[in-house]
Amino acid sequence: MKKIKTIFIYIFVTFFAIITVFPFIYMIFGGLMTYEETTRIPPTFVPGSFKISNYLAVFNQAPFARYFFNTFVTATTTTVVSLFTSILGAFAMANLKFKGKGLIKIILISLLMVPGEAIIFTNYTTIMSMGLINTYIGLVIPFLTSIFYMYYLQSYFKSITPTVYKAAMIDGASDWEYIWRILVPMSKSGLITVALLSFISGWNAFLWPLLVTNESDMRLLNNGLAAFATEAGSQTQLQLAAATLIVLPILIVYFVFRKQIIRGVVNHEFKA
Repeated sequence: MKKIKTIFIYIFVTFFAIITVFPFIYMIFGGLMTYEETTRIPPTFVPGSFKISNYLAVFNQAPFARYFFNTFVTATTTTVVSLFTSILGAFAMANLKFKGKGLIKIILISLLMVPGEAIIFTNYTTIMSMGLINTYIGLVIPFLTSIFYMYYLQSYFKSITPTVYKAAMIDGASDWEYIWRILVPMSKSGLITVALLSFISGWNAFLWPLLVTNESDMRLLNNGLAAFATEAGSQTQLQLAAATLIVLPILIVYFVFRKQIIRGVVNHEFKA
């Protein structure tokens, strides 16, 4: 009975894994097909010949190199700065004692309950009044800090016994030295997880860049893909090739750091 149950679980998991992965596989193969193959009924799943020229055509028809540059700059900036501010905020909530700390925590938690869509137009009005439309600063400034990442890292920092912090203070270390010499090295898995989540979020950004950019030179990848889908018209093979170009880098990042991501999530759940 137990063996039958195990077989059923494997079949169930395999079935839904195929359903999940199939669109990505077809997207990759579709980007290497001809137009006739992508529109054929019944559909073709494997290209007759691999058309690498589709990817060259994508770069010739739209400035995807510029889109990649813009996305890399904004995603990297938000990742580095948000990680920095999250470390400092999490340290303050985990180790420091000051008047009004409880009230500040309540305010931060309440802000977590506000959906980003509810304040996006307020942010847009602010950015526009500052003259930051079509600028890198306007693209990244709302995402330079994250309350969620602060609370995520706080669970790591609280798992470190307070005696370590007290011992560092007795030895004459400043809070700054304690953070970078002790706290950060002891929380690497959590920091890597936060950095990857932040980078993926920045790489996949769509709505905010759509609002604050109206020039093609400032578009990010997903906005450029949406515009390209319209401009490319019925050339589905080019649309699939462009989508593959956008997805592959983030998949590569995930597979390179998947162990750190899994370790960070497991450690967070265990500590929580």
